[in-house]
Amino acid sequence: MWLGQAGPPKGPTSSVFTAQTLNFCFNIPGFDGVEILAANGYLIDKLMKHEANNGSDQYGGSLDNRCRLALEVVEVVAEEIGADRTAIKLSPYDDYDGTIGDTTPEALGLYKANALTRLGILYLHVTEPRMTEVGDNYQTPRCLLPIKKAFKGTFIASGGYNKYDGDKAIEESYADLVSFGRLFLANPDLPKRFEIDAPLNKYDRSTFHI
Repeated sequence: MWLGQAGPPKGPTSSVFTAQTLNFCFNIPGFDGVEILAANGYLIDKLMKHEANNGSDQYGGSLDNRCRLALEVVEVVAEEIGADRTAIKLSPYDDYDGTIGDTTPEALGLYKANALTRLGILYLHVTEPRMTEVGDNYQTPRCLLPIKKAFKGTFIASGGYNKYDGDKAIEESYADLVSFGRLFLANPDLPKRFEIDAPLNKYDRSTFHI
C-alpha cells in the first residue's frame, strides 16, 4: 500500500489492523518466514517518520506512538508464526517523496533496534541513507553501525552495495549480511557472477515495477 501523498497518515484501529495481519498470516503456507516491509515510504514507514506523522492518536506524535503500529504488527506475526520466522525491514534515513522523512533518523533506528531485540525476531534489515553516484559506482554513507550494535540479532544492511563493498562490510563486522536489490533484478544469477567475478548487467529502472 503506497501512501505518497502529503499530509499526516491515518492510523488504523487496533482491531482492524489485527484482523488484517492475522488474515495475512493464515495465508502464507509454504513460506519459510515473513519480512515485514516497514520501509520505502509505505504505510508503516510513513507512520514512524516525524515529518509525515504529527497525528494526535495512539499512532501519532511521540516516538513511542509513531513506532507503535510497526511493533504491534511484529508482535502479531511473531505470535502466529514464531519470532524465529519473523523479520522486518526499516529505512529510517530515507525521505521518500520529500514528505516522508525524520529529523532524528538515528534515534528512530536505535529505538526500533532496542524494541525489536526484546521481541527476539530473526533479523533486522535496514537500508542505508541515499547513496551518492560517482561515475558508474555509488558511495554508500555507512551510517548503520550504531543501529547494528543496538540490535542483538542478525543484522542485514542494504542500499547501493556492490560485491566489494558488501564483502568489506561483513569483514569489518559492519553487518552480518548484505542484501542486493537492483543488481539482482538485472542479474538473476548474481551469486554466481560474484563468485567468478563476471561482469554485471546494468539495471533499468523503467522495468522495476512492470
